[in-house]
Amino acid sequence: VGKEVFAKQIHAQSSRSAQAFVAVNCAAIPEHLIEAELFGYVGGAFTGASKQGAIGRIREADGGTLFLDEIGDMPLGLQTRLLRVLQERSVVPVGSGVAQAVDFRLICASHQNLREKVKQAAFREDLFYRINGLQLQLPALRQRRDFVELCQRILSEFSTDTDIMLAPEVLRAMQTYTWPGNVRQLRHCLRTATA
Repeated sequence: VGKEVFAKQIHAQSSRSAQAFVAVNCAAIPEHLIEAELFGYVGGAFTGASKQGAIGRIREADGGTLFLDEIGDMPLGLQTRLLRVLQERSVVPVGSGVAQAVDFRLICASHQNLREKVKQAAFREDLFYRINGLQLQLPALRQRRDFVELCQRILSEFSTDTDIMLAPEVLRAMQTYTWPGNVRQLRHCLRTATA
């Protein structure tokens, strides 16, 4: 759908655009590592930890924007810690007792219905209301009105020296396809076609 692209544009138009944009896919990080990844850790905090420690993704976003993609996949225990960070505006790295102040804007995204997850007790209600200031629903690729223009723009990226056009019957077939992989799938399809 382009959630991260959309989030980057929000960041680029904000008063924090000169600061970091830090994207974290909550579904892609193993559950046993996500706490250290987000909050950072002090050297030697756990087996396999770097001796220098790590500041964590939240502190990397200090002054800028933190984008938590697939927040609906965040483990419940970690949701509690995130809620505390949002309330206190500080983060305590794993293995430390010292809070570090942070100031960031938060953008979250999910392909799941978080209200339903709250009803199922799979997502914290207090966190839901903390992050749900403005809710936008991005249309799936098959629902976009600018599909033809998007295809043309992607094609122009892949063929800078030649204008490549899709045959009308190919374009019609592509417009009726469901695109379960959304924009990534479309990009791969068009890249293969240009090759």
